[in-house]
Order: sequence, then structure tokens, then C-alpha cells
Amino acid sequence: MTQNEIIRALDQLGKIFEKCQLEDEFIIKTHINNNWYTPDMQMAALKNWAKQLTESNLSLWASSYHFTSNPKKIGVIMAGNIPLVGLHDLVCVLVSGHHALIKSSANDSILTPWVINQLITIDKRIGNLIVETEKLNTCEVLIATGSNNSARYFEFYFRDKPKIVRKNRNSIAVLSGNETFEHLQELGKDIFLYFGLGCRNISKLLVPENYNFETFFQAIEINNERIHHNKYYNNYTYHKAIFLMNITPHLDNGFLILKEDNNIASPLGCLFYQYYTNQDEVISYLNSNRDAIQIVVGDKTFGDDCIPFGESQNTGLYDYADQVDTMKFLNEL
Repeated sequence: MTQNEIIRALDQLGKIFEKCQLEDEFIIKTHINNNWYTPDMQMAALKNWAKQLTESNLSLWASSYHFTSNPKKIGVIMAGNIPLVGLHDLVCVLVSGHHALIKSSANDSILTPWVINQLITIDKRIGNLIVETEKLNTCEVLIATGSNNSARYFEFYFRDKPKIVRKNRNSIAVLSGNETFEHLQELGKDIFLYFGLGCRNISKLLVPENYNFETFFQAIEINNERIHHNKYYNNYTYHKAIFLMNITPHLDNGFLILKEDNNIASPLGCLFYQYYTNQDEVISYLNSNRDAIQIVVGDKTFGDDCIPFGESQNTGLYDYADQVDTMKFLNEL
């Protein structure tokens, strides 16, 4: 297939995504298989990708890269923490002209295979470009997303192959104290979409000294329905019990626990915060923890790469995980 033919197939896939409904059979089955993949969370991912998978978007993006005449077998180990988290890697492999060996997460045994099946239905030739497999011993190149522990395994087992190996990262929001109520409501999306399971979800706040959390709690109240999800509720109540038994100071609004902590990664149902005294301190903190941070949400006075409130999960084709240009990597093989 030519690159243009692949792009047209992906455009058709985007149109299919746009027509998806909460009641669709594959969405219901996916939710039954993985309770974290609620129908509304799946729809959020599908609709975001529907905006990206247009012929014009894909063509403009692809124009910065070349289409290989020497395709390689690219093993793609996909995470399963949030819906369609591995789709960007698959799109990169196809648009760059390579072949994909896909190992889906056990937590994503229905949704990603459904997407692949849709692509093959659109154009049967794509079936020659994608293979779903449990073993990647025949791959020539690796793109893997997982935990810090699994990353060590990937690094060792595929030590002789070109690879991108992604580890745990988390995201931070920086508050100046001058945010509007609407800003804080948008921040709630960054915290709660996908239940906070994504690496682009906010796990920590940097706030000015003596910051008053009252308005923040009022603004995020719209997300209180998250507590009715049994797994989220279990995580929330577990950590609440631990903090209470250990007499650990914390703030609690009934569905989210805030704790002052120097760590970046917070447990599910919790959000860490840390005070700062001036802008230079924030910039220094962000720079020194760059390898542990996926994105930063906040005003651009704290850095040109800061993302506006509410936009953390509205990812595009140019949003490469860990700031590693996957297409460039594939082009240089």
C-alpha cells in the first residue's frame, strides 16, 4: 500500500469512530472485560481520535517524514491503562511504511483488536501490515510502553534491537492562585478523565504558599460521580483509611484526597500537592524532574510547553509520549 492509501484508510477509521455510540456492542463488551473502560471513557477516546484521523490532518503530519521503501517488522507492546493509548504507535508504524506486530495489553483484549479489525475491513491489504501476536521474537524493532519494572525486562530482552522503551511518567499542574473558577473546572478534566489512570492525567499540583483550596474543591465538585465507580471507590477508601490510621494530614472532599507530598506520582483517588514561593522555584523544579514528568498543565509563564487547563487528554498526532518523536525514530531505521 502507498502512504496515501493508508492515510485514506485511517480517515475512514476516523469516520467510523465519529459514528460510535455508547450502546455499541463492542463498547459494552469492552466495559464488561475491563471495568475501567467505561462507555463514556471509551467514547472520549474515540471522539478525540476521530478529530485527528482526517485525511488533511494525517497528510500534513506525514509530510514532515518519509515513507520507507525498506519496511521492517516493528513490535509494538501496548499499555492498557486507558482506552486507545497504543493507537498512536500503530498509526506511526503504518504511516511510516513499516509492518506492525501488535501485542495488546491483557486489559485491552477487545477494543484494540476491534480497531484493527475495522482497518482490515476498510482495506483488506492492511491485514498484511498488522499482525496481532503474543510473542515478538520475530520483530526487528521495538516500541514498548509499560512500567519501570517491565522496561528493565524490555531493555534486556531486546538489547540488540533498535527500540523506544517508555517507563512510568506522571503529569503536573502549576497553579498561580489567579485561576478562574472555569480554569479550575477544566483542571478537573485533567485530573479525573480516565479516572486519573493516564500518564497525562494530573497527579500533582504545585501551588503558591498559603494557597486556599476551597475554590478548587468547589470547581471540581462536578466530578463527584467518579466515587460511584466501584474500583475508584475502593482505591479512594483504602487510601483514606491508611491516612486516617496513620494520622497523616490530608484534605478530603468525599471523592478525592489531597496530601502534601514531595513525590510526583500519587495513588489513585489521591492528588499530591507541594507549595512554592516564586516562579523561579517552579521552573527549577520542573527542569530537575523533567524525566519523570509527561506534561505540565498551567499558564505559559511557567514554561512555553505548558498545556492549557482541560487539554491534557486532547492529544494530537504531534503529541509524542515522553517527547520522543516516534515517526523520526521510525524514519531513521
